[in-house]
Amino acid sequence: MTSRGLAMGLALLAAGALVGCDRLPGRPDESERYVRPSEVKDFATIYATQCSGCHGAEGRLGPSRPLDDPVYLAVVDPERIREVVSRGIPGTNQPSFARSAGGALTDEQVSLLVDGIYERWADPSKVAGAALPPYRGSAGDPARGAVAYATFCASCHGSDGKGGGKAGSIVDPNFLSLVSDQMLRNSVIAGRPDLGMPDWRSVGDRAMTPREISDVVAWMVERRVATPVANR
Repeated sequence: MTSRGLAMGLALLAAGALVGCDRLPGRPDESERYVRPSEVKDFATIYATQCSGCHGAEGRLGPSRPLDDPVYLAVVDPERIREVVSRGIPGTNQPSFARSAGGALTDEQVSLLVDGIYERWADPSKVAGAALPPYRGSAGDPARGAVAYATFCASCHGSDGKGGGKAGSIVDPNFLSLVSDQMLRNSVIAGRPDLGMPDWRSVGDRAMTPREISDVVAWMVERRVATPVANR
């Protein structure tokens, strides 16, 4: 063999060795390589790790409000959802997820999460032609709320709010201590479709007015028992 042939043979052997090393048993594929949490750009992964524990694996049937709810997403705008995801809701179990507020998500991941929620679960046709109540409302009146409650809510939750044949208590102190006034309002407006609770249009012979919504919320809030502060 000539020196030139020997050199070419050695080069081929070296190339083969390099290729072989890349296929050694135990060497991970590119898809198996470790990805830093901050580099995850997939909605399903971010939602599953950060949101599904409270809002349900498919956006519903979790302990908190369903996000797979076109009525709710029609009432609340994306910037409010972004604010809640980023900063949380003080006084509730909703934590902050943005890094700037002590969470684990980058601003880009927060945007991916919010955009994904609306892309997957918003459906304007579900409220086409409806006069949407405002997301936030003026303070209601508990006395008027008692009348509105009897008209729209008592048939399911009982005359005193402690539960009826169709639904459970909405004045339970444990429940009221865990939810904000806004969450109560959200439930009155959008219902809980994953649990069979209708929205503000279908709770009686007619839709609830914005004032009646605020009044029913005030009626429930008035029944919230203040949590005693332990002595320090």
